[in-house]
Amino acid sequence: MPKERLQKILSAAGLLSRRAAEVAIRAGRVQVNGRPVSLGDSADPAEDNITLDGAAVRTAGQKRYIALHKPRGVVCTLADERGRRCLPDLLVDVPERVYPIGRLDRDSEGLVLLTNDGAFANDVMHPRAHIGKTYRVTVAPALTEDQLAEFSSGMRLDDGQTTAPARITTIDERDGRQVLEIVLWEGRNRQIRRMLEAFSVQTLRLKRKQIGGVKLGMLSSGRWRDLTPKEMQAFRR
Repeated sequence: MPKERLQKILSAAGLLSRRAAEVAIRAGRVQVNGRPVSLGDSADPAEDNITLDGAAVRTAGQKRYIALHKPRGVVCTLADERGRRCLPDLLVDVPERVYPIGRLDRDSEGLVLLTNDGAFANDVMHPRAHIGKTYRVTVAPALTEDQLAEFSSGMRLDDGQTTAPARITTIDERDGRQVLEIVLWEGRNRQIRRMLEAFSVQTLRLKRKQIGGVKLGMLSSGRWRDLTPKEMQAFRR
């Protein structure tokens, strides 16, 4: 989509008249990709992150980049033939058709990224991006030191493939349970659960806390938010 003057974009979004938009731009209330703009500047509403007073400006056909806190029991798909809750049930106020970047299994919870930008999704998922995903995992019984070392160095899964090195740290251990922080740089199906099952260890809870520079933070279960300009800049780097 070609670039347009910012006052035209703000007016088309129904937020301000063109004259009021010019005043807002001069007052420093408008930013593009996290940077202040000047009167006469242009932007691409399909590519650029435009904000007015810190709130995202939405236009028809705009690309969306969303962080969602997926609850346990929700299927990480756009539809489910068995009638189970899936992602669109949590995104009823998102008019664009967005889809998840990668998956998080039904019994797991935490951060899921969604977009309608295919190029962005491919870049995030491609191994060359080397984007880490951080999980907080509760297991029983506790892993031994040898098992922790094997997990971190890479291990053979049930399909014969070997996992890439990972980072695993013990956060807490008591009453026969162990809380782990695990960072992966790859995304095999149910990878963490399968690795733990190889040690005959049960996964009691699995929560994804971070993808690259995007953190789950205080986002409540079942809620979503748009990625910030700073987060988008980190992915572009």
